[in-house]
Amino acid sequence: MAMFKRKAKARKLRDLRELEELLDDPKPILLDFYQVGCAPCQVMDGIVNELAAEFAGSAHIVKVDVGRVPGAAETFKVMSTPTFVLLARPKVKNTKHARKKSRQGKPNAKQAAQRKAQRWRTTGLVKKDQLERLLVSNGARAAAD
Repeated sequence: MAMFKRKAKARKLRDLRELEELLDDPKPILLDFYQVGCAPCQVMDGIVNELAAEFAGSAHIVKVDVGRVPGAAETFKVMSTPTFVLLARPKVKNTKHARKKSRQGKPNAKQAAQRKAQRWRTTGLVKKDQLERLLVSNGARAAAD
């Protein structure tokens, strides 16, 4: 019997190809772009790891070191750290306008929902409750303790 239970931590990305397998999963993905030695990044590190433990199983919390992951900063246009990006599937709207577009041969809401898109982005320090609300509004559920 273990006295201390190991908490889940944010997944560290080593290569952008690892992100491709997460994109197929319907769970939202919160990307934390950071640098070693960045003071605000170190402050956010604890918060990001807490979120990873709280939302384990319903969201992917991923840390990306822009100095060690080739092409990460260029792909996501990261100019400063910490930068947070949320990737999630857009909500499907069942409106008269959306149904009309699908009849006209344009991509319908169902097809659009199959792709993940950038839903939110910010740079700098972010409050934990703001990140929690963001994850919940995009389909994640906090794990029960």
